[in-house]
Amino acid sequence: LASFLLSQFVYTSSMSVTHEKTMLKAFDNTALQRAMELARETLDIEADALRAVHARLLDDDSVGRAVGMLLGCSGRVVVSGIGKSGHIARKIAATLSSTGTPAMFVHPAEAAHGDLGMVTAEDAFIAISYSGEAAELLSILPIVKRMGAPLIAMTGKPQSSLAQLADVHLNIAVEKEACPLNLAPTASTTVTLALGDALAVALLDARGFREEDFARSHPGGALGRRLLTHVRDVMRSGDAVPKVAEGVSLSEALMEITHKGMGMTAIVDAAGRPIGVFTDGDLRRMLDQVQDFTKVTIRDVMHANPRRVHPEQMAVEAVAVMEEFRINQMLVVDADDKLVGALHIHDLTRAKVI
Repeated sequence: LASFLLSQFVYTSSMSVTHEKTMLKAFDNTALQRAMELARETLDIEADALRAVHARLLDDDSVGRAVGMLLGCSGRVVVSGIGKSGHIARKIAATLSSTGTPAMFVHPAEAAHGDLGMVTAEDAFIAISYSGEAAELLSILPIVKRMGAPLIAMTGKPQSSLAQLADVHLNIAVEKEACPLNLAPTASTTVTLALGDALAVALLDARGFREEDFARSHPGGALGRRLLTHVRDVMRSGDAVPKVAEGVSLSEALMEITHKGMGMTAIVDAAGRPIGVFTDGDLRRMLDQVQDFTKVTIRDVMHANPRRVHPEQMAVEAVAVMEEFRINQMLVVDADDKLVGALHIHDLTRAKVI
């Protein structure tokens, strides 16, 4: 059986390689050139479509009215569409949500079978259909209108049924699709997506949305970690903090550095306030100067007035101080200047703050 399976694997692999070589041979220079031309043409068509909608919007106030309508919405923005327009609608809803405008996607077919209950009069409704005649959308929009929810339509046909129903119509018409058959939604979906981004950015600015707000919507991302992580979230505390009294010998301090594994120790006074710090770098620099470590007290060789941060400060602030003064460790103190923690550059790296 093993021999049979091995022979089948070898046969299948050889057939795969042969087929790949055949395909590569068939895809000769002429075909490659044709593919490159189509790729460039696609980008040109879509870029022209964006320029056209940009020029068209200079001559009307539809986007401004749509933004005003969405700003006045006390509920959520409901975005709906079917087919390729549905995919774009999902992306627009996601972009709105992540930039300070609560939004959700509702599938029009599912809406007709109960999901319309998620829509209220306090919401604003964005309906997307290039033809403006999508039956699934048109079947639910009279109900949306009766609720009193404002309706924004994005279509490529200003005279379509959907455009006529809308309170605001955003014209996404394109001269032609990038598809050679002029059938597959390509340029039109690009324009629709870009117009959705334009709405989101305009709303973001109008709401005064800031980096901190974006971070709260993206706590799992790099920006979220940078802007939401406090020193207290990553610092070492309790017995993990290396510290010695000011009267101990240098050799005792070195044992503390070794045991705690931070490459340094804090030196504290009787009240627990840090008065100095000693690092393994300091040790290397004094190796040729000290013969007997037991005869030197840590107070004699420590760096006084060490850099420190507070637990409630942002971790990125600690990073900035470390970078400015080219240090790898910092002490953390409370409001009374008592030592409560220690921070190593590796702690910040592990937390992905840097």
